Amino acid sequence: MPNVNPAETAKFDKLAARWWDVNGESRPLHDLNPVRLNYIAERVALKGARVLDVGCGGGILSEALARAGANVVGIDLAPRVLDVARLHLYETQLSVDYRETSVEAVATEMPAAFDAIACMEMLEHVPDPGSVIGACATLLKPGGRLFLSTLNRTPLAFATAIVGAEYALNLLPRGTHRYAQFIRPSELAAALRDSGLELEDLSGMAYNPYARRARVTRNTQVNYLACARKA
Repeated sequence: MPNVNPAETAKFDKLAARWWDVNGESRPLHDLNPVRLNYIAERVALKGARVLDVGCGGGILSEALARAGANVVGIDLAPRVLDVARLHLYETQLSVDYRETSVEAVATEMPAAFDAIACMEMLEHVPDPGSVIGACATLLKPGGRLFLSTLNRTPLAFATAIVGAEYALNLLPRGTHRYAQFIRPSELAAALRDSGLELEDLSGMAYNPYARRARVTRNTQVNYLACARKA
Protein backbone atom coordinates (compact mmCIF):
# COMPACT_ATOMS: atom_id res chain seq x y z
CA MET A 1 0.00 0.00 0.00
CA PRO A 2 1.26 3.53 -0.74
CA ASN A 3 2.70 5.38 2.24
CA VAL A 4 0.15 8.16 1.98
CA ASN A 5 -2.87 9.51 3.82
CA PRO A 6 -5.46 10.51 1.16
CA ALA A 7 -6.84 13.17 3.49
CA GLU A 8 -3.41 14.83 3.52
CA THR A 9 -3.08 14.95 -0.27
CA ALA A 10 -6.64 16.25 -0.57
CA LYS A 11 -5.80 18.97 1.96
CA PHE A 12 -2.94 20.24 -0.17
CA ASP A 13 -4.81 19.86 -3.44
CA LYS A 14 -7.32 22.39 -2.10
CA LEU A 15 -4.50 24.95 -1.90
CA ALA A 16 -3.21 24.24 -5.41
CA ALA A 17 -4.57 27.31 -7.21
CA ARG A 18 -3.00 29.67 -4.65
CA TRP A 19 0.31 27.81 -4.15
CA TRP A 20 2.41 30.54 -5.77
CA ASP A 21 0.59 33.42 -4.07
CA VAL A 22 3.29 34.77 -1.74
CA ASN A 23 0.58 36.29 0.47
CA GLY A 24 -1.72 33.24 0.47
CA GLU A 25 -1.87 30.04 2.49
CA SER A 26 1.60 29.00 1.25
CA ARG A 27 3.16 32.24 2.49
CA PRO A 28 5.28 30.49 5.18
CA LEU A 29 6.73 28.13 2.55
CA HIS A 30 7.80 31.10 0.43
CA ASP A 31 9.34 32.81 3.45
CA LEU A 32 11.20 29.69 4.60
CA ASN A 33 12.45 28.72 1.16
CA PRO A 34 15.61 30.86 1.00
CA VAL A 35 16.79 29.37 4.30
CA ARG A 36 16.09 25.83 3.14
CA LEU A 37 17.90 26.42 -0.17
CA ASN A 38 20.94 27.97 1.54
CA TYR A 39 21.11 25.09 4.01
CA ILE A 40 21.38 22.66 1.09
CA ALA A 41 23.69 24.83 -1.03
CA GLU A 42 26.17 25.17 1.84
CA ARG A 43 26.61 21.38 1.91
CA VAL A 44 26.20 20.28 -1.71
CA ALA A 45 27.55 21.78 -4.94
CA LEU A 46 24.22 22.17 -6.71
CA LYS A 47 25.43 23.08 -10.20
CA GLY A 48 25.09 19.92 -12.25
CA ALA A 49 23.98 17.83 -9.26
CA ARG A 50 21.09 15.40 -9.60
CA VAL A 51 18.59 16.30 -6.87
CA LEU A 52 15.28 14.75 -5.83
CA ASP A 53 12.64 16.90 -4.11
CA VAL A 54 10.35 14.56 -2.16
CA GLY A 55 6.93 16.05 -1.45
CA CYS A 56 7.65 18.89 -3.86
CA GLY A 57 4.16 20.37 -3.76
CA GLY A 58 3.80 23.25 -6.20
CA GLY A 59 7.53 23.42 -6.79
CA ILE A 60 8.74 26.29 -4.62
CA LEU A 61 11.94 24.50 -3.55
CA SER A 62 12.24 22.51 -6.79
CA GLU A 63 12.41 25.68 -8.86
CA ALA A 64 14.93 27.27 -6.48
CA LEU A 65 17.16 24.20 -6.78
CA ALA A 66 16.85 24.25 -10.58
CA ARG A 67 17.69 27.96 -10.63
CA ALA A 68 20.84 27.11 -8.68
CA GLY A 69 21.90 24.76 -11.47
CA ALA A 70 20.68 21.37 -10.22
CA ASN A 71 18.97 18.74 -12.36
CA VAL A 72 15.79 18.32 -10.36
CA VAL A 73 13.17 15.61 -10.13
CA GLY A 74 10.16 16.61 -8.03
CA ILE A 75 7.69 14.01 -6.77
CA ASP A 76 4.37 14.29 -4.98
CA LEU A 77 1.09 12.41 -4.66
CA ALA A 78 -1.21 15.46 -4.83
CA PRO A 79 -2.17 15.67 -8.54
CA ARG A 80 -3.66 19.18 -8.59
CA VAL A 81 -0.63 20.64 -6.85
CA LEU A 82 1.65 18.95 -9.39
CA ASP A 83 -0.42 20.47 -12.21
CA VAL A 84 0.29 23.90 -10.74
CA ALA A 85 3.99 23.09 -10.45
CA ARG A 86 4.15 22.10 -14.13
CA LEU A 87 2.21 25.19 -15.24
CA HIS A 88 4.49 27.50 -13.27
CA LEU A 89 7.47 26.30 -15.31
CA TYR A 90 5.98 28.13 -18.30
CA GLU A 91 6.44 31.38 -16.38
CA THR A 92 9.95 30.74 -15.12
CA GLN A 93 11.29 28.77 -18.11
CA LEU A 94 13.06 26.43 -15.69
CA SER A 95 13.37 22.67 -16.15
CA VAL A 96 12.04 20.31 -13.46
CA ASP A 97 10.92 16.72 -14.01
CA TYR A 98 7.69 16.49 -11.99
CA ARG A 99 6.23 13.05 -11.34
CA GLU A 100 3.11 11.86 -9.51
CA THR A 101 4.61 8.98 -7.57
CA SER A 102 5.86 7.95 -4.13
CA VAL A 103 9.47 7.98 -3.02
CA GLU A 104 9.22 4.25 -2.32
CA ALA A 105 8.22 3.60 -5.94
CA VAL A 106 11.08 5.74 -7.25
CA ALA A 107 13.52 3.84 -5.02
CA THR A 108 12.70 0.59 -6.79
CA GLU A 109 13.34 2.18 -10.20
CA MET A 110 16.33 4.45 -9.58
CA PRO A 111 18.57 3.21 -6.74
CA ALA A 112 21.74 5.24 -6.10
CA ALA A 113 20.67 7.86 -8.66
CA PHE A 114 20.84 11.14 -6.73
CA ASP A 115 23.59 13.33 -5.30
CA ALA A 116 21.16 14.98 -2.88
CA ILE A 117 17.56 14.58 -1.73
CA ALA A 118 15.38 17.24 -0.12
CA CYS A 119 12.36 16.23 1.93
CA MET A 120 11.06 19.42 3.51
CA GLU A 121 7.96 19.77 5.70
CA MET A 122 6.73 16.39 4.51
CA LEU A 123 7.61 13.68 7.05
CA GLU A 124 4.96 14.89 9.50
CA HIS A 125 2.27 14.28 6.86
CA VAL A 126 2.88 10.58 6.06
CA PRO A 127 1.84 7.46 8.00
CA ASP A 128 5.36 5.98 8.05
CA PRO A 129 8.23 8.52 8.05
CA GLY A 130 10.78 5.71 8.43
CA SER A 131 9.71 4.26 5.09
CA VAL A 132 10.38 7.60 3.41
CA ILE A 133 13.83 7.83 4.98
CA GLY A 134 14.66 4.27 3.98
CA ALA A 135 13.66 4.93 0.38
CA CYS A 136 15.74 8.11 0.33
CA ALA A 137 18.75 6.14 1.55
CA THR A 138 18.30 3.71 -1.34
CA LEU A 139 18.05 6.57 -3.83
CA LEU A 140 21.23 8.34 -2.71
CA LYS A 141 24.57 7.77 -4.37
CA PRO A 142 27.40 6.82 -1.97
CA GLY A 143 28.43 10.04 -0.29
CA GLY A 144 25.11 11.68 -1.16
CA ARG A 145 23.20 13.78 1.34
CA LEU A 146 19.61 13.80 2.56
CA PHE A 147 18.14 17.10 3.75
CA LEU A 148 15.07 17.09 5.98
CA SER A 149 12.95 19.65 7.75
CA THR A 150 10.09 18.89 10.09
CA LEU A 151 8.47 19.87 13.40
CA ASN A 152 9.58 18.80 16.85
CA ARG A 153 6.99 17.20 19.13
CA THR A 154 7.17 19.71 21.97
CA PRO A 155 4.63 21.92 23.75
CA LEU A 156 6.31 24.96 22.17
CA ALA A 157 5.87 23.50 18.68
CA PHE A 158 2.19 22.82 19.42
CA ALA A 159 1.72 26.40 20.61
CA THR A 160 3.60 27.89 17.68
CA ALA A 161 2.78 25.71 14.68
CA ILE A 162 -0.82 24.82 15.52
CA VAL A 163 -2.30 27.32 17.98
CA GLY A 164 -0.34 30.28 16.66
CA ALA A 165 0.03 29.62 12.94
CA GLU A 166 -3.34 27.95 12.32
CA TYR A 167 -5.70 29.61 14.81
CA ALA A 168 -4.29 32.89 16.10
CA LEU A 169 -2.51 34.26 13.01
CA ASN A 170 -4.31 32.26 10.29
CA LEU A 171 -1.02 31.71 8.48
CA LEU A 172 -2.04 28.15 7.62
CA PRO A 173 -5.43 26.48 7.13
CA ARG A 174 -6.73 24.89 10.31
CA GLY A 175 -5.96 21.20 10.42
CA THR A 176 -2.74 21.52 8.42
CA HIS A 177 -0.78 19.82 11.20
CA ARG A 178 -1.46 17.08 13.72
CA TYR A 179 0.64 17.21 16.87
CA ALA A 180 0.88 13.43 17.18
CA GLN A 181 2.73 13.32 13.85
CA PHE A 182 5.46 15.74 14.89
CA ILE A 183 8.87 14.07 15.13
CA ARG A 184 11.46 14.45 17.87
CA PRO A 185 15.08 14.82 16.71
CA SER A 186 16.02 11.65 18.59
CA GLU A 187 13.36 9.73 16.64
CA LEU A 188 14.60 11.15 13.38
CA ALA A 189 18.20 10.29 14.24
CA ALA A 190 17.20 6.70 15.03
CA ALA A 191 15.39 6.34 11.69
CA LEU A 192 18.44 7.71 9.87
CA ARG A 193 20.72 5.22 11.61
CA ASP A 194 18.36 2.35 10.81
CA SER A 195 18.62 3.30 7.13
CA GLY A 196 22.41 3.45 7.17
CA LEU A 197 22.65 7.24 7.11
CA GLU A 198 24.96 9.33 9.30
CA LEU A 199 23.50 12.49 10.84
CA GLU A 200 25.91 15.34 10.07
CA ASP A 201 23.96 18.35 11.28
CA LEU A 202 20.86 19.27 13.23
CA SER A 203 19.83 22.92 13.30
CA GLY A 204 16.77 24.85 14.35
CA MET A 205 14.83 27.15 12.04
CA ALA A 206 13.23 30.28 13.45
CA TYR A 207 10.49 32.18 11.64
CA ASN A 208 9.16 35.68 12.32
CA PRO A 209 5.78 35.90 10.53
CA TYR A 210 5.51 39.67 11.07
CA ALA A 211 8.89 40.47 9.48
CA ARG A 212 8.51 37.48 7.14
CA ARG A 213 12.05 36.39 7.91
CA ALA A 214 13.48 32.98 8.71
CA ARG A 215 16.92 31.99 9.92
CA VAL A 216 18.91 28.98 11.09
CA THR A 217 19.37 28.78 14.87
CA ARG A 218 20.57 26.34 17.51
CA ASN A 219 17.08 26.01 18.98
CA THR A 220 15.34 22.90 17.62
CA GLN A 221 12.23 23.15 19.80
CA VAL A 222 9.87 24.05 16.93
CA ASN A 223 11.07 23.69 13.32
CA TYR A 224 14.37 22.01 12.62
CA LEU A 225 16.61 21.03 9.70
CA ALA A 226 18.75 17.93 9.40
CA CYS A 227 21.51 16.81 7.04
CA ALA A 228 22.49 13.13 6.80
CA ARG A 229 25.13 11.47 4.60
CA LYS A 230 25.20 8.06 2.96
CA ALA A 231 28.52 6.33 3.57
